[in-house]
Amino acid sequence: MDFHSLMSDRDLLRNLIATAILVVVVFLARAVALRAVRRSAWASDQLTLRWSVQVRWGTFLVLVLGLVFVWAEELRTLAISVVAIAAAIVIATKELILCMSGSFLRATSNSFSIGDRIELEGVRGDVVDLRPLTTTVLEIGPGHRRTGRAVVFPNSVLMTAPVVNETFTEAYVVHLITVPVDPGRWEAAETALQSAANAVCAPFLAEAETHMTKVARRHGLPVFGVEPKVSVQIPEAGKVDLLVRVPTPARDKGQTEQEILRRFLESMGHTPREAS
Repeated sequence: MDFHSLMSDRDLLRNLIATAILVVVVFLARAVALRAVRRSAWASDQLTLRWSVQVRWGTFLVLVLGLVFVWAEELRTLAISVVAIAAAIVIATKELILCMSGSFLRATSNSFSIGDRIELEGVRGDVVDLRPLTTTVLEIGPGHRRTGRAVVFPNSVLMTAPVVNETFTEAYVVHLITVPVDPGRWEAAETALQSAANAVCAPFLAEAETHMTKVARRHGLPVFGVEPKVSVQIPEAGKVDLLVRVPTPARDKGQTEQEILRRFLESMGHTPREAS
């Protein structure tokens, strides 16, 4: 047996002896104190009960503090070990913890649910499955058409990336379409685009305005008009873009956009070529 083992055994034996002595002394002191309280002639029944409780808790506190003092070195070593183990567990399960946290964030914030159309990390799609660790969406690609692919996100991305819920307002949304035009004909293009947007949105414009008004009041937001509106943007010298804002059914943005663009192109004289 080496020196360090011998010293460790001696320290352990000393702590055990000190613990035994402490326990005996504390329990003897408690017994003496309780007997003295119960035999006191000056105390009422309530006062006797109160002092008995205080004696029990006082001796218990003394015992705990005494044990902490006796085993201080061992407790410090144990605490360091526990902290090291806990840190290792956290590091090893970091991604799992983030996924669970992201799932909890989604549930508490009600940011989206199954059936909603969202955009996350540059991917748009309809939510078809929600699990504690993952979210699955059916991807929607260019032209607002389904690609047939399912994209699975780890819920950890919900902790760091913003989520766009396109169906937050349920039945209708306001959609923005960008149309590049010939700078020399931008005025005619603006008129044609406005006419196309008005014609396509006319059947559901009143219903969309009523719905958006209800949504705004429900969330305490100012009421804004949803009628089609065209604005001009110059992205760089020599180029002109027309931006048209239109109301549309939340799940029919692609169809609404296509109808407006086709009407616009026909108005500008761009008719489809006939097949030979």
